[in-house]
Order: sequence, then structure tokens, then C-alpha cells
Amino acid sequence: MAKAWRFGNNIDTDLIIAARYLNTVDPQELAKRLFEDADADFTKKATKGDYVVALDNFGCGSSREHAPIAIKAFGIAGVIAKSYARIFYRNAFNTGLYIYEVDQADRIEDGDEIEVDNLNAIVKNLTKNETYKFNPIPPFMQEIVDAGGLMPYAKKEIAQIGSD
Repeated sequence: MAKAWRFGNNIDTDLIIAARYLNTVDPQELAKRLFEDADADFTKKATKGDYVVALDNFGCGSSREHAPIAIKAFGIAGVIAKSYARIFYRNAFNTGLYIYEVDQADRIEDGDEIEVDNLNAIVKNLTKNETYKFNPIPPFMQEIVDAGGLMPYAKKEIAQIGSD
């Protein structure tokens, strides 16, 4: 069981991690500043395993990978949104961050207790006793996320080829 932390529409990458912190690529340093300009207390309230919930066009703006890296490094289990900016969507998988497209994301409120069931492609809102379906993550993309991102996945595949 995890808490939902709700944001609105058009949450851009500058709200996820402000441009003034892009002088580092250290994931832990980025995580300390997660959502600082959207909710100054976010890192004090949220805990590892929680979910970020948003509405339409999450991750719009610049194409920097810092945004999904910061979310993942903080320990957020995944992002649930109605839709994603295309480049954020790809960067999320490349960095090993789970993202879910849920049409009913607007039904999830700040503080709701939720569970995500990847196998059955559903989000359970335990607070409201509701269930929301999402399109399952394609198996190949699931392998990339499970490996921790594209680079760890590629290293694993290369190592496997070398051992054959």
C-alpha cells in the first residue's frame, strides 16, 4: 500500500526538477530537490514506494532525463497520469521508471492509498474502493524497466551474448 501525491495538468520537467539543479547528474542530489517548485514540502511528505499522480501531459517541456532520474532516485514507485509528453514517456522507460497511463487518474486524490497490479494492469484505490485499468506495459518495455533502464538492460543482454 502506498500514498498518492497528486499534481495537475502540464507538469513540466522544470517543475519536476528545476533547471537550476541541472549542474549535477548525481541521482541522489537531484532527488533532494524533487518537485521543489511545485510543492516545496514534497520531499518531506512523500516516502519511498509512493506514487506521483497527475493529469494530462505529464513531463512536458525539455527533454532532459534528469526528471525521471530524480523521481526514480527519490524512490517513487511510479507515475500514474492520464497522458505523458512523448519524450518523458521514452525517458522514463530508458531510466527504469514505471509509468502508467490511467484514464481515471483524476479520480485519485492527494493522500489516497493505492496499489498497482502490473500483472493485471490495474490501479486499486483502496481509499475509495475503486479500480482503474491501464494498458499493460509491453513485455519488451517491462524487461527494460525491470532491468533498471535501457543501459542496465543492454549490459545484461551483451553479457548474455558473451556467455553463449
